Amino acid sequence: MTLRIPHLQLGLTLGVLVLAMALSPDFQRLAAGVALFLLGMLMLEDGFKALSGGLLERLLARMTGSFGKAISFGAVATSVSQSSSLVSVISISFLSAGLISLQAGLGIIFGANLGTTTGAWLIAGIGLQVDIAAYALPLLVIGVLLVFQRQDAAKGAGRVLVGIGLIFLGIAFIKDGFDAFSAQFDLTRLALGGVAGLLVYTLVGAVATVVMQSSHATMLLVIAALGAGQISYDNALAVAIGANVGTTVTALIGAATANFQGKRLALGHLVFNMVTGVTALLLIIPLRITVDWLANALGLAPDDAMLRLALFHTLFNLLGLALMVPMRGRLVVWLERRISPPAPSASKPRYIVGDLGTFPVTILTALQQEVARLQRHATALIGTGLNLRMEDLVASRDLALTVSRAREPIKLDYERVYEDRVKSLHAAIVEFCADQAAQSLPAADRTRLEELRAASGALVRAVKAVKHMRANVTRFTSLPQGAVTVLYDELRLWIAQILLEIEQLDRADPDARSSLEFEAERRAVDRAQDALSAELHGLLQTRRLTAAHATSFLNDSGYALEASHALLDAAQQVFRPEDRAEAEIERLLQMEEEDAPEQTQVKVS
Repeated sequence: MTLRIPHLQLGLTLGVLVLAMALSPDFQRLAAGVALFLLGMLMLEDGFKALSGGLLERLLARMTGSFGKAISFGAVATSVSQSSSLVSVISISFLSAGLISLQAGLGIIFGANLGTTTGAWLIAGIGLQVDIAAYALPLLVIGVLLVFQRQDAAKGAGRVLVGIGLIFLGIAFIKDGFDAFSAQFDLTRLALGGVAGLLVYTLVGAVATVVMQSSHATMLLVIAALGAGQISYDNALAVAIGANVGTTVTALIGAATANFQGKRLALGHLVFNMVTGVTALLLIIPLRITVDWLANALGLAPDDAMLRLALFHTLFNLLGLALMVPMRGRLVVWLERRISPPAPSASKPRYIVGDLGTFPVTILTALQQEVARLQRHATALIGTGLNLRMEDLVASRDLALTVSRAREPIKLDYERVYEDRVKSLHAAIVEFCADQAAQSLPAADRTRLEELRAASGALVRAVKAVKHMRANVTRFTSLPQGAVTVLYDELRLWIAQILLEIEQLDRADPDARSSLEFEAERRAVDRAQDALSAELHGLLQTRRLTAAHATSFLNDSGYALEASHALLDAAQQVFRPEDRAEAEIERLLQMEEEDAPEQTQVKVS
């Protein structure tokens, strides 16, 4: 929940507020109550983010396997956190990072709308019925004490308690403010009946929610006003409908800097709430009759307008679900047509675009996907730079034979392709990592961020190393020239094996990936380097290789070794399963202790 007001409107708003508070102490108490409530909601959101330690995000990633699960997650998460804004922003961030589908995101938004109705029940059933301020003070004392602790969990718990305490105080202030108003002013004189009243107070509810960016705050005000007899029941129903429509503004603001997927979800949120609101307005009389019938069946007092309002709020949100759930497929298609993805560009980032929020899992997932994309560009360029085609390597049954037969030079402006497809994307990754490093990420996530940044740098080093080799590779492998051609084919074979391994892992199921292959590959390359050095020495002694050719080969074998290790370093980070990292380390250590045989061998002629 973020309150953004343009400078001019902010100045006017502050001026009106100061004047109103100076003229009326009762309005001052009412305004202070709203301020405390909004501040409490903000503290509650921050507290749940810190306290969950990413739990909310992990649950979101796992609980969206079906549309029903997504709705349930949205409803439960909003009920617990009492913040549909938090759930909406997380959903937009996850969708932008590609962690969930658009349909799952819509399910979460639908469920979040239903979850907001629990706030109305809590306010109407408890908040305004008991002396809630008595519980606020101990919560504030304990919460502030925890906020100043060093542990993140303790700080998060402290913010949650402070948030609840401030919310309780805000409710108490608002209740007292309306009670005082009722002794001096009769706001029911502003009541409007009929269609005019329905439309005007729906607009009032929407505007109030837009200004405060909290449907909870609007519902608190209208329930408190209803309890104090300062608004008619019919007008309160209209305000509740308007609050539901106004709450979409938070999602729209959150999506303003998001990528096209985030914008789709925000638009879907707007469509859902608008359809729900318009339907509720058209069916206001049947809905009211249904509410009265249900209230009587539940044993609610005939004069308990506050609980009946909460029941109405729940009922018309359920109506929205009943209308939109069957239409979700059509809605997804419409959203995808309405907001098209940007034209693909190899030189521009695809995943680390827009606002991904402050959630480490979305930041790191998007970054990993972008580095993986850079890796595809780099491996394709490296293969072509060595006059090898990836499709031939993938289809090959004898890699050494395929490499030895690849004699035709591939026409390529290596420098231009490097600038367009590798360097520009690497620069975007470096900039993104620098921006995210400035945030207060947990230590483990900062480490992962640095690992992925280093992986992108390793890919650039590999591309540059092959660039230095390219001229001699073409010179000595386009036509057979004896021993020097065989040696250069061995260099190409080193790198081709690594490129093929990367390609295969890129296509594999993420759960089946392991970095063990790269450790075996690394040792095989090092041994091949030693073997080639010995072979080179023998060729020089037998005069089958000139000193000039030997010098060129020594330089290029160094570049090949650098490119090989850089590719392996990057691939280990790109394909590293996060939830299996510790297990991988243990297996690597065990493999080294047992001196397990390598899975991949480099042949040396």
